[in-house]
Amino acid sequence: MDLGLSDRVYVVTGGTRGLGRATAEALVAEGARVVVASRGAEAVAGAVAGLGEENAAGLAADLAAPETPERLLALAGERFGRCDGALISVGGPPPGTAAAVTDAQWRSAFESVFLGAVRAARTFAGALAEGEGGALGLVLSSSARSPINGLGISNGLRPGLAMVAKDMSDEFGPRGVRVLGLLPGRIATDRTRELDAAADPEARRRTKGAIPLGRYGEPAEFGRVAAFLLSPAAGYVTGTTVPVDGGALRTP
Repeated sequence: MDLGLSDRVYVVTGGTRGLGRATAEALVAEGARVVVASRGAEAVAGAVAGLGEENAAGLAADLAAPETPERLLALAGERFGRCDGALISVGGPPPGTAAAVTDAQWRSAFESVFLGAVRAARTFAGALAEGEGGALGLVLSSSARSPINGLGISNGLRPGLAMVAKDMSDEFGPRGVRVLGLLPGRIATDRTRELDAAADPEARRRTKGAIPLGRYGEPAEFGRVAAFLLSPAAGYVTGTTVPVDGGALRTP
């Protein structure tokens, strides 16, 4: 299947590793060009080199900073002359139950995980050309549908972001801009390894046992789904959340 991604341009935040990097790689493999962002300049440079400088540009920036979305759009325009959409991926908030994490942790996570993502989606959607089929994907979590033990901040913020995506899909849909959420489950990323290292072996065994496919997903499996959903081939998919979790969610 031709996804229609040739010469299209996408911003990928959190694009230097994990799910963002896997999505950037999938987009480039299908002929798109990408602008990747993360907070570390060295990581950004490495990602651009790995993706190919003819295919990628990069910016070291924090999504919590109000000016970041506009800077990313400007870079896309300078390097590639356009922007057709974005994957908005933000690092996971610290673990801890909703009652145990501090006010400071809640505020910090809200600024980056929630407000940073909302600001980016609003800015990118407003800049996409009317009628050209732009798309935005917000990387959320299966916690948007069902709480995850020990991830209270994620349980609190991700469902709200799913509703923001739905609200924006209504607002921007008449202009041909699609907005949707992706719900990764247990994907073999650094974040998952960190969470597993903090859990006892029995908890890890139960987690894996609850996945019908019997294994963690690979980042590339997520990246291919994200690339499809951002592509013109998924032109009638908007206002929804798509699990990529091996069947772990117990809701359809």
